[in-house]
Amino acid sequence: MNYDLNEDAYQLLEVSESYVSRLCTLLDEIIVPLCRHLAPRLADNLVLGVLGTVSKRLEVSLKKCRFTALGALSLDSDMRDLIHYAKDRLGSNEFNSSNVALCNACTPLSRLLQIAKLMNLDDVEDVLDLISSSKRKGNWDLSMEDSKVYLCLRVEFEADLVSQLLKVVDEE
Repeated sequence: MNYDLNEDAYQLLEVSESYVSRLCTLLDEIIVPLCRHLAPRLADNLVLGVLGTVSKRLEVSLKKCRFTALGALSLDSDMRDLIHYAKDRLGSNEFNSSNVALCNACTPLSRLLQIAKLMNLDDVEDVLDLISSSKRKGNWDLSMEDSKVYLCLRVEFEADLVSQLLKVVDEE
């Protein structure tokens, strides 16, 4: 897992298999045989439980990474791959109809998507708009402290400015 990417590393990553793709392949080796023997609702619950656990572990690992703008793009791609994987493995049309239903069913997965959104901001000052509009829609699970931690991992963002901006959001 590397998101501290320059141009060359990003191009190399684009043509190789990502860790999320490998993770999904390995999860299939475990989940698919089990799901064959379960009722559809139980199989969906198993998949959601496994995705929740995987998402929590990924979130912890992300806190140990540094991110460039290209790395943030790569993270976004990885999270989209994980969402696509989840939708493919869930038998219920309820979860396959939209990302919102899937994210409501699996909050840890939703948090990963929010982290990817945070990391993909072009300008750190856009964090105010992102968090406040997401909170109004009722789909923001990250605390201000978590948001601050992740934004400070972005190489281009100054930690002092991040702290100052998130203090304003926290007071609203």
